[in-house]
Amino acid sequence: RLWSISRMNQEHDIHACVHAALTRYFETLDGEKPVAVYNMVLRRVERPMLQVVMERAGGNQTLAAEILGINRNTLRKKLTEHQLAYK
Repeated sequence: RLWSISRMNQEHDIHACVHAALTRYFETLDGEKPVAVYNMVLRRVERPMLQVVMERAGGNQTLAAEILGINRNTLRKKLTEHQLAYK
């Protein structure tokens, strides 16, 4: 039960960080039209997520893919896209 509450708090923290960052982004546009926000957010979040998970997995791509809930080949593709080298 405690683990579940802790996990919910962590998910809330991530949500709050993204919400705050997007709020600041829109506030600083200074009248300019936002474009491709979805892809921008995914690109900005995906790289550090991959870095942290790969570090936690000790560079083990199979374990990292399992942690992320994605296929190992998908992970390898994303690592290449973000120019992250883990062998």
